[in-house]
Amino acid sequence: MKLDIKIHKGIGDIYFDAPVEEVVAILGQPDEVENIDNAADESTTVLRYEEGLTLFFEGENPRLSCIDISCEETTLFGKKLFDMNEKDIVKLMVDNGMFEQDVDNEDWGERRVTFNEGNIDFYFDADELLSVIIGK
Repeated sequence: MKLDIKIHKGIGDIYFDAPVEEVVAILGQPDEVENIDNAADESTTVLRYEEGLTLFFEGENPRLSCIDISCEETTLFGKKLFDMNEKDIVKLMVDNGMFEQDVDNEDWGERRVTFNEGNIDFYFDADELLSVIIGK
């Protein structure tokens, strides 16, 4: 499957708001499933795939809300993200109309660059992209 990030839509043939069954039909059975009950009587179902995808489904009838990606083949705007450093990714985002960004150094040591307009976070360690988290 081609892992092309589509801002606010999903990745490849997987779209936000899809039910668990639809995503499993596309990706196959996950390597791990976790069910998390939150304090506000909400639940989250997490599907993990060894290929570098973690998908989060929320709500009473769980729908895809967030994707954590660490797959080397992932593309965004036609560019392979994991071949790029932070400066190159920031330029890619700005060149594609995403100007508003926040940068934080996380307590665990990673650097997070967030583009709120795209609901996308990039996590770096020593200028190497570790993962991308996208939401709808």
